[in-house]
Amino acid sequence: MPTQTHITPRHQQDDGNDAPVTRATRLLATRRQLRGLHDSTPDASGPEPDADRTLNRIVRAAADLIEARDGALIVIDAAGAVERFVHVGVDKGSAQTIADLPEPGSLVNAVLDSGRTIRLNKLSDDPRSPGFPVHHPPREGFLGVPIRSQGEVCGVLVLTNRRTGVFTLEDEELIGSLAATAGLTIRNAREHEEARRQRRLSRALSDLRAALLTPEREDILDVIAECVTHVVSCDLVTVVVHADADHLRIDAAHGPLSAAFEHGVLPAETSIAASAIASGNMSSGRLTDEATHTNLAGNQDAAGPTVAVPLVAAGHAIGALCVTRGASGGSFSPSEIDAISEFVVQAGVATSLAWAREDRQQLDIIEERNRIARDLHDNVIQRLFATGMSLQAFAATQPGHAEELEQHVTEIDAAITDIRSGIFSLRTRHGKRKDRPVRKRVLDVITELTPALPSAPTITFVGPVDPVVTGKLADDVIAVVREALANVAHHARARNSAVILTVSENEVVVAVQDDGKGVAASPGDPGGTENLAERAALHGGTFTLDQQTERGTVARWRVPRPPAPGGPASTEARRREDRARHDPPGTASA
Repeated sequence: MPTQTHITPRHQQDDGNDAPVTRATRLLATRRQLRGLHDSTPDASGPEPDADRTLNRIVRAAADLIEARDGALIVIDAAGAVERFVHVGVDKGSAQTIADLPEPGSLVNAVLDSGRTIRLNKLSDDPRSPGFPVHHPPREGFLGVPIRSQGEVCGVLVLTNRRTGVFTLEDEELIGSLAATAGLTIRNAREHEEARRQRRLSRALSDLRAALLTPEREDILDVIAECVTHVVSCDLVTVVVHADADHLRIDAAHGPLSAAFEHGVLPAETSIAASAIASGNMSSGRLTDEATHTNLAGNQDAAGPTVAVPLVAAGHAIGALCVTRGASGGSFSPSEIDAISEFVVQAGVATSLAWAREDRQQLDIIEERNRIARDLHDNVIQRLFATGMSLQAFAATQPGHAEELEQHVTEIDAAITDIRSGIFSLRTRHGKRKDRPVRKRVLDVITELTPALPSAPTITFVGPVDPVVTGKLADDVIAVVREALANVAHHARARNSAVILTVSENEVVVAVQDDGKGVAASPGDPGGTENLAERAALHGGTFTLDQQTERGTVARWRVPRPPAPGGPASTEARRREDRARHDPPGTASA
């Protein structure tokens, strides 16, 4: 890199007129300065530029060139926020006090708004001078030159306090050349940054697609959250979904601040995620209100600006992806927001394709199960039935062996009953998520919530669960299990928990028990139990939360058993119940 050329200060008269030899010397020095700066400004297709270093050289060269004591170069982004702030001639202590200013003053605003140079002999004489920070060094003369990139004003080069005399028209022209070089530097830096961001975005989308194609992949939302951390610089990425009408649940979290927010519950009223999901558009602000943030993360992890983008898959918003920076982090630039939005759109498409592929695979499995069920019914059962009939006919001709043969016929009947139960099981495993048997859906909920619990809950099914618990009742049972386990995770401080789903002749009962701290004397927040009571009331049932004898609580949701289709005497209903009763109650650990 060429060495920087410093210009020896000249002696100028206050009237601003230069001697010919002095003018020639300055012009020659200016050409050397511009040539060196141009050579140090790499092309956008070359290696990544060190923009801050180059801009610092430009400010120093400008100050040396026209004998200004201090100078600054302010770069703004498309949203009007400060993107870069480079200064010279100010000590570090003073610079620290003014580094956070969003704009140096109204004069700078005037340069940015008008796109024209402003030159003043005495700063205090101009009515636009108020607005400079109180800690800023005193200023006399002022020269502000706009910086353009691709025809748009992207910043301003400010020089103040000329050592001798006042700023001249020649100074304007010289600094205009340096401002053009600064514009080229800014353009190249932005193009490199955009190219780097596009590479990160492409790599993140590639990683996401590869993860979704993995046979034993992780949860989709967790993979999406992890990939976003490679697209933009951030401290927290969360995928937020609806828990109920009034609350949101953080389903996945990644980043340095993620530990405090994993599986947290946010009030929908104060969360920008709810706004993004409802409107279908990007929202910006804070992830949640201050009280909820303190409850989740304490005071050590302050959250800064957040961008929330709706995550749309299979035609509807399944949640919102929220990208957050710490309190000390800057706001997201328009290009960063565009990158986040593009990633979320592509992630939604990839998720939809993954779900479609799963449905196709599930459909293939269902078709194969139906084929097996048909073969069992049309071939195996018929052959066993014919064999049983033959044995009964043979027993009639052999009275001495009639009892033994009758035992064999009984075993064949039992085998036929078991096969029919197997056929029913094969034919009732639907591929659609909400149409799956309730036992499978309950196990899925337990698998989902287990990371938020100290240990995996046990689950016990009693009675004909799948044939009876269907439709709206099944949806409510799933909601009850989810809400009750969420309460255990957030309030109970339990080591163990258990879910028991019982279907008797008269009622359906969901019991969730734990060995936690028990029911508080002054509960305050019902923790969602009002919703459980309302769900029970809709079915003519009740909900209770009882203290156990030694430790813990039992949440018991009880509703009347729905009538079977076709009335109590329905033959098909009785057959389903009879087949279900052959399956002994099972206990599984999720």
